[in-house]
Amino acid sequence: MQKSLLIDPEKCTGCLQCEMACSYDNEGSFNPAKSRIKVFKFHDEGRVVPYTCTQCAEAWCMKACPTDAISIDMATGAKVVSDALCVGCKVCTIACPFGTINYNQSTGKVIKCDLCGGDPECAKACPTDAITYVDADWTGLDKMRNWAARTDSGAQATS
Repeated sequence: MQKSLLIDPEKCTGCLQCEMACSYDNEGSFNPAKSRIKVFKFHDEGRVVPYTCTQCAEAWCMKACPTDAISIDMATGAKVVSDALCVGCKVCTIACPFGTINYNQSTGKVIKCDLCGGDPECAKACPTDAITYVDADWTGLDKMRNWAARTDSGAQATS
């Protein structure tokens, strides 16, 4: 059974515990700039929405990488960056249509969500269950992927 992150923006309070847990687990410091999950603030609407890599089936980041530094973790389905192979060219950051791959200035490598090897720290740290790690069939992941795969012409036709 593949699992994925389920994000419910209605439950998010903007506490940033997910960002702190992620950066601490991956970088050893509480630094939201180095988090693989971000909380976007819609100031005019008074809303906050966590977002991170959706682990796309197409994985444009993986296809674009000239050094094959991004591979699939067969246990979790996550697209994982190999620090040993990444040369920091940032081509994957350009290829990602969602902007969920970031460049880590201090290492010269890219960082993205790897689902913490199947035990995501962001979900464990979220006090309101705005982020949970559940069976992928419950998340609407297929709907999100289908929506993301729509072409511009298809999107315009349904608007």
